[in-house]
Amino acid sequence: MASSPSERRGIPAAPFVHDVQTYLSQSGLDTNAALTTLQERLQQYKLAEIKLTAQRRDLQAKVPDIKKCLAIVESLISKLGTGEETRVDFELAEGIHAQALIPETKTVCLWLGANVMLEYSCDEAEALLKKNLENANTSLQAIIEDLQFLRDQVTITEVTIARVFNWDVHQRRKKRQAAAESSS
Repeated sequence: MASSPSERRGIPAAPFVHDVQTYLSQSGLDTNAALTTLQERLQQYKLAEIKLTAQRRDLQAKVPDIKKCLAIVESLISKLGTGEETRVDFELAEGIHAQALIPETKTVCLWLGANVMLEYSCDEAEALLKKNLENANTSLQAIIEDLQFLRDQVTITEVTIARVFNWDVHQRRKKRQAAAESSS
């Protein structure tokens, strides 16, 4: 990797601290304040990770539904002009199914959500479903990349917290040793 980005879709990049002393002096924080700030940022990253994971889960559930609808519309398109009826099974209620014969049709109704259903020609429905599938896959890929970026930031922040804490422990030991040597 060349250089890490400063942020990705609103997620700030965690700075890697090479020299803790320089980091503390540049930030103007003492060790406890720096650790508190880093812990807060770590919690923000973890909250963002939870939200993105939920979005990924929702999209992963949506993609198969879109594919299924697209396959049905493509099946209806393939039967256009043949005069052939389509036999379908559909759910009336949970655990109750019925069969129906659908005569050749040139239109379908798509449930768009938010209590909206629209009638489309089969070709328009196919185009819309393909576009929705492409958008869902693109969004899913972006979320996966964001999650990877977030995991990297969590790791960097955890390492930085450990480095600052260890530096503080080392400084306290040095002070105790210096105090012990001066008193003896």
